[in-house]
Amino acid sequence: MRSRLYTEKLVISYGDRLIVENLDIRIPAGKITALVGPNGSGKSTILKAIARLMKPVSGSVYLDGKAIHKESTKEVAKKLAILPQSPEAPGGLLVSELVAYGRFPYQKGFGTLREEDRRIIEWAIGVTGMMEFADRPVDNLSGGQRQRAWISMALAQGTEMLLLDEPTTYLDMAHQLEVLKLLHRLNQTEKRTIVMVVHDLNHATRFADHVVAIRNGRLEAEGTPSEVVTAETMRSVFGVLADIVPDPRTGVPVCIPYELDSTDGMEDADLREQAAKMTEMAEMQQAAGKANAGEEEMPAV
Repeated sequence: MRSRLYTEKLVISYGDRLIVENLDIRIPAGKITALVGPNGSGKSTILKAIARLMKPVSGSVYLDGKAIHKESTKEVAKKLAILPQSPEAPGGLLVSELVAYGRFPYQKGFGTLREEDRRIIEWAIGVTGMMEFADRPVDNLSGGQRQRAWISMALAQGTEMLLLDEPTTYLDMAHQLEVLKLLHRLNQTEKRTIVMVVHDLNHATRFADHVVAIRNGRLEAEGTPSEVVTAETMRSVFGVLADIVPDPRTGVPVCIPYELDSTDGMEDADLREQAAKMTEMAEMQQAAGKANAGEEEMPAV
């Protein structure tokens, strides 16, 4: 698997609280990778570390063979762009002005836009279908339109890698599909490497080529959607029992959870043994109860 971006023994913490421990993952070049896992598993923290927004306690993130945290901010910004969760633009900022921020890594002096910058800004607005909104304030747009405007800004950075933290958060179903199909199109037509934190597993299986499952800051599984999204992974990573069925249109796995897993990870043999012991104990208690009842009914001599 060809990879320009990867981690080695990555350890991340917030103060004394360990979040990620000895993480080794590789992001396949030219593919869409989805980071999945339960709430609090460390997905967003991992994304921030990969994007150089957080410094690890130990271990490294490598980009093109170099430790990313030793590179300058501007050099990293020319190779990868990150879109955080629920970004906010200053009030009244126009879409075209927001997208222009993406050219910051290439500006010098007072940051005057060059002709090349303007051409790339126009391209980024056009490729995301935002041209008709270019002169509108960002805060006047719908949720899906705002997300597309932010993606335009990230594209204006001219990077081959795009990292997104839950890009469909707070969007309705139609706008979720709108954003995810845009990312898929950018991957297919622009050959962008995309890494995104995703909550909906069925979005991950439909739109991602590579899935990384995280639990408690550790890698639990990685591979194609069919390799990762299995009943076993749903139980061990998410603590749910689920049916995994093929999508009738694409054949990718679709997850249908139907029950919480209350076994706490115990094996079937352990469960059978525990059940047998409980049954035996119940029978003993029942027998003792009958014996006590018999003693009380015996006449006094």
